[in-house]
Amino acid sequence: MRYTGLLAGVSQVTGSLLLKTGFMDASTESPLGAKNFDYNFKIKDLEGNVVDFSSFKGKTIFLNVWATWCGPCRVEMPSIQSLHDKVDNDNIVFVMLAVDERGHFEKVTNYVKDKGFTFPVYVPHEYLPEQLMVRTIPTTFIINSKGKIESRETGAANYDTEKFLNFLRKIASENEGNSK
Repeated sequence: MRYTGLLAGVSQVTGSLLLKTGFMDASTESPLGAKNFDYNFKIKDLEGNVVDFSSFKGKTIFLNVWATWCGPCRVEMPSIQSLHDKVDNDNIVFVMLAVDERGHFEKVTNYVKDKGFTFPVYVPHEYLPEQLMVRTIPTTFIINSKGKIESRETGAANYDTEKFLNFLRKIASENEGNSK
């Protein structure tokens, strides 16, 4: 099954079923000793525009590191799309960072288009900071407006829950309160 491509389809179906059980709901627990996020890198959007990540400073950031070949990444993406549709995108920035091989830019673009995803998708422009050189994908970071990592979720998760939506909105509202 591995060589025919059926294994990826089976694991995606299995993962999707697990997601629906609530067993894989995203955590709202803050990591011990929240660390500062390193904004010192550039990404490229699917139109080829280079974006300095520091332009997102002062906002709540939902940052997901994924790849088109990753079954668990594909499993969680519909829940991320649903979450994206529910939040105020002026206060919460979504960065779906595809870490496919450099030459696979078109593959990422086609995948996103074929699936109808509307959240912002990027690829690394040059290097990524050490924090984003994760061993497991998908990995999702929630970064507050002060640059602290509020949450780090490793592995596929369901982000389309009321609990996670409230968690994200709470962080964003704390950001608003701090900026006034």
